[in-house]
Amino acid sequence: MALTHHKGHQGHTGHYKMSFHGKTATGIWLCVLCVLCGEFSAGCGYALAGRGSFLPAYVKTIGIPIFVNSTTVFNVETLLTEKVRREFIGRGRYTVLPQDTDVDAVLKGTVTSITITPVSFAPTQLASRYTITMTARIELRDTRGNAMLWENPSLVFRQEYEASSGANAADAAAFFGHETNALDRLSDEFARAIVSAILEAF
Repeated sequence: MALTHHKGHQGHTGHYKMSFHGKTATGIWLCVLCVLCGEFSAGCGYALAGRGSFLPAYVKTIGIPIFVNSTTVFNVETLLTEKVRREFIGRGRYTVLPQDTDVDAVLKGTVTSITITPVSFAPTQLASRYTITMTARIELRDTRGNAMLWENPSLVFRQEYEASSGANAADAAAFFGHETNALDRLSDEFARAIVSAILEAF
């Protein structure tokens, strides 16, 4: 029997293959599960209790100015910035402000690309489902010494969406023009991924 574990943000995959026979199988499996739990927690992106929740203790206020939008999708920078602010506020430990001064740390982001790829089609040959890929450059800096606390020059989020408009979309701007709720959902999920990626690093 094989157990395959997919690692989180790093994108690596670890494979665990096991085969047991005999009357002591139950006891062996309990031991194996304990070992695996330890391995997964320590080295595979699983946060232990008390970890992956907070930034360094001195960070109390975070400035999150409006992100830069390098795509043709209208208003995505405003939506994503607002969602990231709400996500940090929801963690309950930080005062989030819109400026990059008089704060302990500043989070800046640039939406560098948004692409769509049709993955399934209706009998009419219109795309019925798309994969949306959003890429952003994110950095969190300590304002005291301008030290980089966390950065990812190419943070990628990928999600599939059903097309409900009945029209093919040639690009991301056209897709979101037809699917008005999809951009809001995508921004929600990507904001959650951004904040989780940052906090899990500490």
